[in-house]
Amino acid sequence: MGLLRRLQKHPAFLEKLYGLTHTAVSNLQPLVERIGYQRANRWLKGGEEWAKRVVFDCRMCGQCILHSTGMTCPMTCPKNLRNGPCGGVRANGHCEVKPDMKCIWVQAFERSREMPQYGSEILHIQPPVNRQLEGESAWITMLTGVDKVPPVGWVGTSTIPVIGER
Repeated sequence: MGLLRRLQKHPAFLEKLYGLTHTAVSNLQPLVERIGYQRANRWLKGGEEWAKRVVFDCRMCGQCILHSTGMTCPMTCPKNLRNGPCGGVRANGHCEVKPDMKCIWVQAFERSREMPQYGSEILHIQPPVNRQLEGESAWITMLTGVDKVPPVGWVGTSTIPVIGER
């Protein structure tokens, strides 16, 4: 495991870094609008892809929810589960598809417990991935709001009760 990948073992630090990056990117919204989202996507995508790949093994889904999944990329699950874990988690916490690999969702849950700000979001139901956004900068899809548009036919999460609420 490389030095940068070891950062995953520090989700509280990554959560703070995410918050700072989110604020910085949000503050760039006026500039991004002026230069155009497509052009900004081309400029930002390379750096975003490199940083997220070396730290999180990112798959560039275009709808990043790292902050909601313990700073663990759910797309690294062999089943690409956006909500997990599946029913096939082994007794030792490993994946049924890749038995030598710890379940991504077990890792996500463990890491989320160390995150004071976004840790509880592990309990939120996530919409399925919009595959049309693959390869796009998640920061640009966030600024445009397209990352929050559910795929056609998806029942909105507002109709599903939150765990613990009646």
